[in-house]
Parts: sequence; C-alpha cells; structure tokens
Amino acid sequence: MEETPISLTTPAIHSVVSADGTAIGFERLGAGPVLVLVQGAMGTAYTFRELAQALADSFTVIVPDRRGRGMSSRRFDHGYTVADDVADLDAVLRATGGRFVFGLSSGGDIVLEAALTLPRIERLAVCEPAILLDGIPAKGIERFNAYVEADDLPGILVAGMKLSRQGPAIMRAMPDWLVKPAIKRIIKAEEKTDAGDDAPMAELAQALPYDLAIAHSIDGGSISKFADLKQPVLLLGGSKSPHFLKRALDELEQMIPDATRLEIAGVDHAAAWNVDRRRNPHGNPTAVAEVLKTYFSSVTSGPIARKVISSRDEQS
Repeated sequence: MEETPISLTTPAIHSVVSADGTAIGFERLGAGPVLVLVQGAMGTAYTFRELAQALADSFTVIVPDRRGRGMSSRRFDHGYTVADDVADLDAVLRATGGRFVFGLSSGGDIVLEAALTLPRIERLAVCEPAILLDGIPAKGIERFNAYVEADDLPGILVAGMKLSRQGPAIMRAMPDWLVKPAIKRIIKAEEKTDAGDDAPMAELAQALPYDLAIAHSIDGGSISKFADLKQPVLLLGGSKSPHFLKRALDELEQMIPDATRLEIAGVDHAAAWNVDRRRNPHGNPTAVAEVLKTYFSSVTSGPIARKVISSRDEQS
C-alpha cells in the first residue's frame, strides 16, 4: 500500500479488491499496530469516525465500508453468504497487515466467523454481535424479502427495525402501514440536504439485506461453532442494551476458551458510534476506545474475566 502522511483526525482513502471482484473502500488514519473496525447494520466507515480518531494515537486504524454501502457499492444478490464479507475482511487484512479486529453487531458476526478461518487474526473484540438465539421469525423474513423485491425502502427499514428488535418499542409495536409514511418523509427530507460523509437512510436500507442474511445464519443451534476459536476474544456490551444481546454474550462467554467479558455502564448498542444529537445522542466512542486500547495493547489469556466498567471512569 502506498505511503500517505500520517493523520490522527483526517482519514486517507484506499481500496482493495475482494475475491469475487468487489471493490472494498476503507479509511486509514493513525500510527501503530493495525486495528480494523467492522461496522454493523445502518452504519458506514463514517459512523466509526470518532471511535477511529480516539484510537489513532495508539493504532493504525482501518475502517472499511462493508459491501453494499459507501465506498464499497455492490447491490445485494441472493447468492450472498457471510463468507463474502469474510473474504472482504481478508482482503483488507492482507492489504494493511492487520492482525487485530473489532466488530459491532452484524460486523461482530463477521469478525467471529472470520476468526474461525483466518489465522492472520491474532486477537478480536466484538460488541454485541447480532445473534438471536431464538432465531428470526419466518413470517418477518418473508415480509422483509417482499419489501426488498418491491424495492420498498421504507418497508425494508421498518421490517428490519422489527426483526433486529432495535428502535423505539412503540414503533416496533405499530403496524408497518402506520410507520412507513414517517420513514418515507425522512428519506425525502434527506434527499434535499447534504449528508456530508454520512450515508442517507435510502442507501443504508439497500444494504440491510446483507445484515439480515448474516443474522439469519447464526442462532442458538449454530453458535456452538465459536467454541473452536483459538484467539483471545473480548466480548463487549453496554449496560442499557437489550436483554437478547446480553444473552448471546452470555452464551459466547461460556463457550469461547479465551474470552474476556466487559460491560460499559450507562451505554447501549450504539455506544461505539459517533455522537449525534439526532441519531445517537447517547454514543460514547471515547469509552469504547479506552477499552479497546487496553485490550489490544496487553497480553491477555487464561480464565474468563467478567467486569463492569463505568463510562464515567473511562473518560476521567
């Protein structure tokens, strides 16, 4: 990879070609050991910008746009499997010399899958991987797929919100036809404004089928494969996150041979995202960065550790 000036705040842009020919764009900033950050649903490389900047004094931070969004545009097709995202990550690791990886939500699923087959990953951290132990309701998947076939972006977003059990509980309880008009108005309003480096909801909606396919591939029946992980694994969560995500972390904690379990008090599933008054007012990427710095800078092994960390303490 060509030499570029080191920056702790402004990323340099690069790209690499994955095994199936998909161009994967990524941002690079900072200096030190290479740490790759893998985004989850409804996020892009930009959504990790503040986290990357908080890590850049200790690591060379690599933040790819996963296929289907941002710099890695590729329309979803039904031949997709999580192995494609693993191949994308492998291409990025090869290009950058990366050995450390962090993944959030469905990005955490990708990182766990990749660690099973990519020995170049020496240590990994996952924040609340998108693992629904009870599976995903078949009728919900049918409704989501119908919206995808119809290119109904508000429908995709509403069905995705319900299947992932994210978003306001009151909206998840409403029928789709009642919620979709509000989502459509937001999409229309975004078309009239400059989103800057952020991705509009319409683009993120088109990428959601990737995330559903990933989450659908791991449940209570298949999670046991992660008992074969040989690398140290940090299992990170927030005290305010949904119970079903904590249940998945509980299961992983019990089966992964070398696991460290940490919980940050006062944050939820979006703690690692940029702080945004509208989309993510409770984000705390600084607290997440401090945990990752400690973990990836130390040599940890042996018995499972469990600890609750105060986000206030992490910022002091």
